[in-house]
Amino acid sequence: MKNITIILVCALAYCFGVQAQSSIPHSQAGFDVEKTGIAQGKIETVTYNSKTVGTKRKALVYTPPGFSKSKKYPVLYLLHGIGGDELEWFNNGKPQVILDNLYAEGKLTPMIVVLPNGRAIKDDRATGNIMAPDKVEGFAIFEKDLLNNLIPFIEKTYPVIKNRESRAIAGLSMGGGQSLNFGLGNLDKFAWVGGFSSAPNTKAPEVLVPNPEATKQQLKLLWISCGDNDNLMSFSERTHLYLQQHRIPHIFYVEPGGHDFNVWKNDLYLFSQLLFKPVDTSSFDKYGLHGTRAESNVRNSKYPQLTADHRAIFRIKAPDAQKVQIDLGRKYDMVRQEGGIWETVTDSLGEGFHYYSLLIDGVAVADPGSETFYGMGRMASGIEVPFKGGEYYALKDVPHGDIRMKRYYSEVSRSWRRFFVYTPAGYDTHTTEKYPVLYLLHGGGEDERGWATQGKTDLIMDNLIAEGKAKPMLIIMLDGNMASAGFNAGALKAFEAELMQAIIPFVEKNYRVRKEPDSRALAGLSMGGIQTLYAGLYHTDMFAHLGVFSSGWLPFYQKIADDQYEFISKNKAAIDSQLRLLWIAMGGKEDIAYQNCQNMLKEFDTLKLKYTYSEYPGGHTWPVWRNNLYHFAQLLFNK
Repeated sequence: MKNITIILVCALAYCFGVQAQSSIPHSQAGFDVEKTGIAQGKIETVTYNSKTVGTKRKALVYTPPGFSKSKKYPVLYLLHGIGGDELEWFNNGKPQVILDNLYAEGKLTPMIVVLPNGRAIKDDRATGNIMAPDKVEGFAIFEKDLLNNLIPFIEKTYPVIKNRESRAIAGLSMGGGQSLNFGLGNLDKFAWVGGFSSAPNTKAPEVLVPNPEATKQQLKLLWISCGDNDNLMSFSERTHLYLQQHRIPHIFYVEPGGHDFNVWKNDLYLFSQLLFKPVDTSSFDKYGLHGTRAESNVRNSKYPQLTADHRAIFRIKAPDAQKVQIDLGRKYDMVRQEGGIWETVTDSLGEGFHYYSLLIDGVAVADPGSETFYGMGRMASGIEVPFKGGEYYALKDVPHGDIRMKRYYSEVSRSWRRFFVYTPAGYDTHTTEKYPVLYLLHGGGEDERGWATQGKTDLIMDNLIAEGKAKPMLIIMLDGNMASAGFNAGALKAFEAELMQAIIPFVEKNYRVRKEPDSRALAGLSMGGIQTLYAGLYHTDMFAHLGVFSSGWLPFYQKIADDQYEFISKNKAAIDSQLRLLWIAMGGKEDIAYQNCQNMLKEFDTLKLKYTYSEYPGGHTWPVWRNNLYHFAQLLFNK
């Protein structure tokens, strides 16, 4: 990526008592106070003819200290909010003072700053009902006025450099939304874009950036900032998440404060220093402990938060507790603050899904700020660290199927049980169509909810089917936990009986599915992989497709494994003719099942059993298994 720096910024110096690193950029004391003995720029009012509005309109223009008509300058267009006009920044933000002080410190590239009126209607004053439809519409109309009238006027009147690399646009609130809309929508005109506390007029990110690769090539700097107590944070967050999902380098910088000029002056102070000069992407880390709420948080919960370098910020109120920890495999002590608030910041976490618990005086409990998930053999909290390779399970505008929960009574286990079923888009309307079936198994300590929630099965399949990469299919997500608990032959036989005698007959009676072996697949992760090996390889007359994710015969299964190897040897011809796909995948050498799998594959090689082997780095984790499903599903039911 050449000449690309994309920053979404929201600074956090002190986030609810979590002390930030001292290196976090922030305005210095007195940055907005007029100083004597320094050179000053000039600010003046200009009038230009707007053919778009059909009237003459006003703007303020700031020229830097030492301004000379014999030089040419880049230009920043700085926009106001819904309740302001061309004077709002001048009256409340003192941009001329902030910029003069920065020039005195040698921190700015000399530039001209234009402060227009972004309400492009004849009555462009912020009077009366500023939310009236015609006045709000004027902010959208300003795009034409800016491009067709104001920019040509500035470039005719002032000595400016007339190319996109020398134009920047930024604004606050409504002007922040305008800046993102106009800047990202006109990358042939602007290479530097900043949105400060951007308002609801901000277009959806997929509209702002419909072609991420083109944006990477054209955009120099994208800055999005917002106060951590600003109710408009969601508009900045959603853009950040979209860009992160599309691998567009950025910093998301959340700063202390609300929707006011204390925030916006700091934004101008920081943003202006980056303009019209090379930006060192390696310096992004200095923006420090800035975080955004995790995707896995419950509605309206601000914590946990995730920083750009994947540290998690946890905050919990437990006024009567003596000791509070976060257990993420490694335990982190939380520090007590005023009001019984406990806080901590973790080390950088790996991408993907992590189970965790709060330990309050030694008792493990779920974090009320997080969604809960069945894992670790109990309900636990979970935190989703954004995954750069996760576009294939992003929520997209495609036809969506359903995940449904179904209860059934099992005559095998003599108990009520349940499974989750994914039905593809069109299942309820294409009532004469019958579908192939994938029976999908979870890992140890999890249950039938695992693939439906942690696994994001529906999103993976919706996207694959919409792209024509996978056949429409039903996916039955089973509960692999049997009454005969433990890892032993009894548990495996009990699962085999439940699958063959209860689940498959129930599914084939109650759902429109095809019943031939070529239309059935069985797959699972970890413990579910062992169940797949056991039930699948003994029943290739029932399943033509098997998927084994992060699994292999464990040493204490050696007798069971040896029996199966003998069975394969004796029934090799039948298995070869019946089994169309044995797909075995590992999460790289860091996967805890790696060596068990390699030992098993050596036996398969000796037996000349055909299989397809795949590795995807990441260890024994959900990002690996989601990726396994993504690739495995594309191989199923293809003639």
